Amino acid sequence: MPPEHLTDRFAARTRHHAQFTVDLLIAAKRDRDLTVSVVIPARNEAPTVGEVAGNLHRALSVDTELLDEVLVVDADSTDGTGDIARAAGARVVRQSHVLPGAGTALGKGEALWKGLAASAGDLVVFVDADIHDIGPRFVLGLLGPLLLDDGVRFTKATYDRPLRLGDEVRPSGGGRVTELLARPIIAAFWPELAWLAQPLSGEYAGDRDLLESLAFVQGYGVELAMLVDIAAAHGPDVITQVDLGRRTHDHQSLDALGRMAAEILHVATDRLSRQGRLVLTDPLTTSLLQPHRDGSGELQLTRSEVVVSERPPLRQWRSQHSS
Repeated sequence: MPPEHLTDRFAARTRHHAQFTVDLLIAAKRDRDLTVSVVIPARNEAPTVGEVAGNLHRALSVDTELLDEVLVVDADSTDGTGDIARAAGARVVRQSHVLPGAGTALGKGEALWKGLAASAGDLVVFVDADIHDIGPRFVLGLLGPLLLDDGVRFTKATYDRPLRLGDEVRPSGGGRVTELLARPIIAAFWPELAWLAQPLSGEYAGDRDLLESLAFVQGYGVELAMLVDIAAAHGPDVITQVDLGRRTHDHQSLDALGRMAAEILHVATDRLSRQGRLVLTDPLTTSLLQPHRDGSGELQLTRSEVVVSERPPLRQWRSQHSS
């Protein structure tokens, strides 16, 4: 795809959260007779989940009528995450209690899939539970194009991601896996999506019909797989990105980011194989070796297994288990 086409798409399909006011969106929601759910996946997020869920509940459910539901999926936490979210006004479901016949597993994508199943809105907004500067803009921005722009079925957040290094906070640089892996992979293999500034952002929204047609990778590769699958099935022009300004959250360690990157690489390879664009002579190695020094200063290797699994489209799962 020529670079100028990507630039044009970026300009045409990038909105700003300030374009969407509460009153404007409530009127559009009423005109279209739609309901809206916010789904917040959370595993051991006690320090932040109360503010995230409570802020959105107060501002957009109590003070206005934009949201019909703020749902927290407690991914079997051990730190009281569910109780804190419930006290903040959210409806809370235990991940393992949703679709119990499907079992349960670790992974962000699993919590998202269960949250989609447990929620009721015609439009569903996903918001991470670890945001320090949460505000209504996270929902208003993502809902705006779905309610007001013809042809938009999926919205993706973009924002500046400050990077905290000790006592220093840099205004950007927080999206390390995005910049070092995800964006280069997308530019090389799915250039039609290369205009998206934050392809791995954890904040996005879509209409239920679209979301229930998607497979959900159970781990951290869920966001990449979702974008690739939407573009393949519906074309990239059903996607719009919305500038939310800034997003501040706790950063994971470099080792954790390495494991995340490995999973995303496996997901990308899987999607390329499914699309008939990549043939592997041997299966990918699933072991990731990471060096570290122990307490005595001796260099050691830690082995992690990169396991990529996914849930089928929710519509398909329900059809197969309706009896």
